[in-house]
Amino acid sequence: MSTSQAKLGRPREFDVDLALERAMRVFWAKGYEGASLTDLTDAMGITRSSMYAAFGSKEDLFRKVVDRYTEGPASYGFRALSEPTARGVAESILRGAAVASTRPETPHGCLGVQGALSVGDGALTARQVLVDWRKDAGVRLESRFLRASAEGDLPESVDPRVLATYIMTVAYGIAVQAATGKEEAELLRVADQALDGVDWSDN
Repeated sequence: MSTSQAKLGRPREFDVDLALERAMRVFWAKGYEGASLTDLTDAMGITRSSMYAAFGSKEDLFRKVVDRYTEGPASYGFRALSEPTARGVAESILRGAAVASTRPETPHGCLGVQGALSVGDGALTARQVLVDWRKDAGVRLESRFLRASAEGDLPESVDPRVLATYIMTVAYGIAVQAATGKEEAELLRVADQALDGVDWSDN
């Protein structure tokens, strides 16, 4: 083996994408603090040294997991912003939350809500990652509703900021209920009930 080949090291003997998917499910089910390094490496099928080499620290891994969650199971939130009407946006978010939070093949609930609700000092960074994640989602939704208001797609009586907060609150509430065992059909009815509580009359 040449010197240059030795410096390159051995190729990784595991599927990085699959390992990240498995780590996401561990954090989703157990939260940041509840997921031990042993839980993570056992699920990922790798050693601790391999985990550190591929993903960095536990906090680094968690950040990557949140990105993956955003682009995967929670991607309905971004897609919803492209709906042509404010009501369509809200409906896509609420119904998307009901479906994504109750899939049989993944943990129930929302990683963004459950991941670090109650943590000690050692997990404050992870908690802040999710606080920022939720704030970003709220800002994006508020911006979309402000545009809808400017375009006459929302009645003047509806405050876009309050509406965004309301929709996000219901969406996260749906996820919490899913984590306690509520089924998709019932949560979809909750989504519809919440939509019926908003004045969309100018749409």
